[in-house]
Amino acid sequence: MSALVRLVDVSKSYRDAAALHPTNLSIDRGKITVLIGPSGCGKSTLLRLIIGLIKPDSGSIKFDGEPITPDNIDVLRHRIGYVIQEGGLFPHLTSRANVLLMARHIAKSQKEMQRRLLELCELTRFSNQLLPRYPVELSGGQRQRVSLMRALMLSPELLLLDEPLGALDPLVRASLQKDLKEIFARLRQTVLFVTHDLAEAIYFGNEIVLMNEGRIVQKGSVTDLREKPADPFVSEFINAQRGVVLT
Repeated sequence: MSALVRLVDVSKSYRDAAALHPTNLSIDRGKITVLIGPSGCGKSTLLRLIIGLIKPDSGSIKFDGEPITPDNIDVLRHRIGYVIQEGGLFPHLTSRANVLLMARHIAKSQKEMQRRLLELCELTRFSNQLLPRYPVELSGGQRQRVSLMRALMLSPELLLLDEPLGALDPLVRASLQKDLKEIFARLRQTVLFVTHDLAEAIYFGNEIVLMNEGRIVQKGSVTDLREKPADPFVSEFINAQRGVVLT
């Protein structure tokens, strides 16, 4: 299966500190790849590089075989959905306006936008009666569903999720995890999912990529990480996540 995204020797530093050492990674089509690791290990940096919010110091990033450059990033962003922790919704816009933001930007018709909006409400189990509400009038779980709808509005080929469930209470988080997994399967969505939670990585991931200090330490299944650790840090990280059942 060909990779939808391919990073070759991609690095990023801030002043003298390396946020991401030269990194190679392929994101397979139709799969859920989970980036996991401690805070500051480079997970979010990697996502921001793919979406073009920051530029790499070295290396190349290809999307669907095409190098990502400043000249084409605006067009490529229409093919990528992006969800951040706590949703990143604009507080002065209603839920409806937040979801339709990019569709209006590229001048989709009202009929097409309305049809897609209702599809997404059904897909994400978000009541269309809540669409006139502002983010402050929604619960945390509802805000994340609106953020997900916004990311899916243009039917992206790639969905980037940067710890989207980290700020939610356990019951809401578990419910959204279940719904997200069903959505990904239904859409056959290619996903790059960032978390620091091993149980969440196991639940979602077709492939787990463990990072530390700006480097990929190991990638594979949780069984690979548990039974064939490539570095002492792998075992240390797994053992630190007490209570997680590794299957």
